[in-house]
Amino acid sequence: MPSRLLGRTGRSVSTVGLGTWQLGGDWGDVSEPDARAVLDASVEAGVTLFDTADVYGDGRSERIIGAFRAADPSVPLTVATKTGRRVDQTPEAYTLEHLREWTDRSRRNLGQDTLDLVQLHCPPTAVYEDDRVYDALDTLVADGAIAAYGVSVEEAAQALTAIARPHVASVQIILNAFRLKPLDEVLPAAEAAGVGILARVPLASGLLSGKYDEHTTFSADDHRSYNRHGEAFDQGETFSGVDYEAGVKAAAAFTALVREHGPADATPAQVAIAWVAQLPGVTSVIPGARNPEQARSNAAAATLPPLSDAFRAGVRDLYDSRLRAAIHGRW
Repeated sequence: MPSRLLGRTGRSVSTVGLGTWQLGGDWGDVSEPDARAVLDASVEAGVTLFDTADVYGDGRSERIIGAFRAADPSVPLTVATKTGRRVDQTPEAYTLEHLREWTDRSRRNLGQDTLDLVQLHCPPTAVYEDDRVYDALDTLVADGAIAAYGVSVEEAAQALTAIARPHVASVQIILNAFRLKPLDEVLPAAEAAGVGILARVPLASGLLSGKYDEHTTFSADDHRSYNRHGEAFDQGETFSGVDYEAGVKAAAAFTALVREHGPADATPAQVAIAWVAQLPGVTSVIPGARNPEQARSNAAAATLPPLSDAFRAGVRDLYDSRLRAAIHGRW
């Protein structure tokens, strides 16, 4: 597995990591043994970056990762967690007292004295602009509670605000073949500033796997059922904000593009991940996985050969013709 420096953290991480939202909830039930099997398979495939959050299953995802690390401390891992969504989303909530409380809870869950990387978890826009928030995070670094901090964002403008801050180590942002706006300014700005980019939702909540159609149903506790229009959290987190029926049609076009111009024997999901991983400025792609087979397949995307110019042009054409009008201006 290739690795890259994760921005200002000073750590090298695998170019394909593992997102662990699904180990906590909102994707249907995943048992703890199944979750452990996913972590095992990922590490065996060369993954060295796990991304989690304190609200994934109210800390369940963090605790599972903490137990995994405790079972074999020699495994080389960077664990990035996220914080801030345990309270009502008002800028005033992001105080040193709260940030210390939240990170202390994550330290207990993960069994770490010092957290590798803490990311603000898509807070209100005003938080990214608040000097006091960065001062509080700097205090936690000085105290040894966290080694580095970054942000997770919904919008490109929020990312650019954070990148301008001198101690922000990384930015996590939705980036996939159905969400191209970060290519305009965010990736160049991050690369110039030495800020890492963690690309989440690389498969547009599974659409880019090519496995879904207009008849596919999802369980009631899966956000792909209950958040299609932003009922529970930002709509962009579900299918990248793409209307489901339009997304199914666009995914079929993406699959056809993979068959015509993609690497032989690679699945649409692998090519979708590789397309993101091969973008200049991207540090690591963090797809989720519900079983070991998915985890191994996702990790294998890191070793695909460079994608052709024809394929990349096809992705741009697909986005411009089918999705740009509805997506580009929103996030």
